[in-house]
Amino acid sequence: MQEPNLQHLSVNGPAARAGGPRRMAWWDWPCTARQSHHVVVCVHGLSRQGRDFDTLARSLTERSRVVAVDVAGRGHSDWLADPMAYQVPTYVADLAALLMHLRAQDPRAVIDWVGTSMGGLIGMAVAAQASLAPRRLVLNDVGPVIQWEALQRIGTYLGLNPSFDKEEAALDYLASISSGFGPHTTAQWRELSLPLLREREGRWWLHYDPAIATPLKALTGMADQAAARRMASEGEAALWGLYDAITAPTLLLRGAQSDLLTPETASEMERRGPKARCVVFDGVGHAPTLVADDQVAAVRDFLWSD
Repeated sequence: MQEPNLQHLSVNGPAARAGGPRRMAWWDWPCTARQSHHVVVCVHGLSRQGRDFDTLARSLTERSRVVAVDVAGRGHSDWLADPMAYQVPTYVADLAALLMHLRAQDPRAVIDWVGTSMGGLIGMAVAAQASLAPRRLVLNDVGPVIQWEALQRIGTYLGLNPSFDKEEAALDYLASISSGFGPHTTAQWRELSLPLLREREGRWWLHYDPAIATPLKALTGMADQAAARRMASEGEAALWGLYDAITAPTLLLRGAQSDLLTPETASEMERRGPKARCVVFDGVGHAPTLVADDQVAAVRDFLWSD
């Protein structure tokens, strides 16, 4: 089975917890069949990592190079010294550095973006900047309006830092907090979940810095919940401004049972800004994993269409 190459890029901005230059990791899937200048950058959700995109990458490498990122604090990327720096502006700056690196490698590169949840928010901020904008943009179950209840749900497990004495117990835990992903075979679930685990001293831990939860908990844990909701609403206005500035053709994917992206927000995204084309997947919540054949085909057909 085809496997990617692990790469690292030194990035500026917030310092690494371990000191020294901070590095961002990314998984490089070269195009297998022919020389290609088409690059698909894939960016994962809040508590995930770049190997989430293995199935999609294997489907695309016939015609495209795929670059799947481990965002700061996740996977093989360095952890940050300041937990409050785990926010979108940091991630956008890191990904801008990667895009410039990819274009320096190949000045003829045509870059597309696939972003799941948080990766889609980063993608909106990137796509709103003419100097960085991808040719095409895929937003997977995310938009400018993020439901407050979904943030609270995510906050119940993010950053708890559990550990397990057996790999199977860790996989069962991940399944318990990932019901929104929809049905998967046992083999699909193992492939999605094993990269999320790290074995240390006979116990299994999650792959990310527990401190990535700090900014979210600072918001959802505010004593004045009305003020917290106002802050979230102000953030939505800024995100709509970014979305409206996007000119790249945009595909919006939505799980029919998503608690993060509502039908009303999806409809609004079809009407304004880049006027995204929306594809809905039944039996799925937040978020489609891009493993099922119909999900992979929707992305591949959009990216490869003339």
